Amino acid sequence: QVQLVESGGGLVQAGGSLRLSCAASGRSTPAMGWFRQAPGKEREFVAAISRSGSTTDYADSVKGRFTIYRDNAKNTVYLRMNSLKPEDTAVYYCAAHRRPYTVSVADEYEYWGQGTQVTVSS
Repeated sequence: QVQLVESGGGLVQAGGSLRLSCAASGRSTPAMGWFRQAPGKEREFVAAISRSGSTTDYADSVKGRFTIYRDNAKNTVYLRMNSLKPEDTAVYYCAAHRRPYTVSVADEYEYWGQGTQVTVSS
């Protein structure tokens, strides 16, 4: 069983930066990802990182602006978000799965955090 606790969301102006954190409990070190859901929209993939941290994957909409990385000693994954835009406003969810590689499909994730709100003002 893996429990995920996110932190780091908040309100920021367009062009600003935020860093989200996701701490995973349990004995395993899972591969992890970030998804987001804006009001009235479906949940969408943002970024993923493999168990070792050697492989990452990003949605086209965030490439070059967001960076996913992990500290396995702390069992924590981070999402550094730069050059934020109003369209990045959403609830951001951390997720984990037991395979070692990156996954961009939400249905393949077995564990989910509670979500953290990110609001970008124009």
